[in-house]
Amino acid sequence: MAGHSKWANIQHRKSRVDSARARVWSKLSKAIIVAAQMGGGDPDANLRLRKAIDDAKAVSMPKDNINRAIKRGTGELGGGPVEELLYEGYGPAGVAVMCVIMTDNRNRTAPELRSLFSKFGGNLGSTGCVSYLFDRKGLIQFDAEKYDEEMITEIALENGGEDVAESDGQLEVTCDPESFQQLFDAFKERELEMLYSEVTQIPQTTVDVEPADAKQALRLLEALDDHDDVQTVSTNLNITDEALSEDA
Repeated sequence: MAGHSKWANIQHRKSRVDSARARVWSKLSKAIIVAAQMGGGDPDANLRLRKAIDDAKAVSMPKDNINRAIKRGTGELGGGPVEELLYEGYGPAGVAVMCVIMTDNRNRTAPELRSLFSKFGGNLGSTGCVSYLFDRKGLIQFDAEKYDEEMITEIALENGGEDVAESDGQLEVTCDPESFQQLFDAFKERELEMLYSEVTQIPQTTVDVEPADAKQALRLLEALDDHDDVQTVSTNLNITDEALSEDA
């Protein structure tokens, strides 16, 4: 999981830098809208909505924005539905890329993503072309220097966690998506600082490519992550320290 770990950390750092930008709030609004569409507007009864609201509050998204997104999701405000889609494709040297998309206009989003893949030496693929290489899992990360692995493991195993491993200075907890909210709430109740928490696509194995291809692949991943409709990006690229230095 080392490659995925590094990419998750890159996303986390970017989210902190961009936290005050309208683009981040737009993405979080869509996550709230979709959650409210799927399970209603009560966060106490809709665990996915509660997590989306927590994420929005973590980056100081205004309460009015949050409430408007909830009302749009429940149909109290206009604007139309937001779809959640999974797009798959290939980056440079054939690395697999998966994107969770939330959009109110797939006819706009699909060509834009196809153009991004092409610009950075990849191509948008058909449904199922790379999804078999990934497992959908809950992933929560902690600073390994700040927290004891035994303590994290004990909490994880009591609340649906499957595995705890150390990678690149992070303690990574994985679980089934159905157990994610319980596990997230258990860590939150103990006031533990989570560096990253998301249900995401984790590669079953990672692949190594030449540094030049890795550099280009990272550019593609970051361009996709910057797109307004892209919620999460996953890859089976092994993001090595060499690749990161090449990208610097």
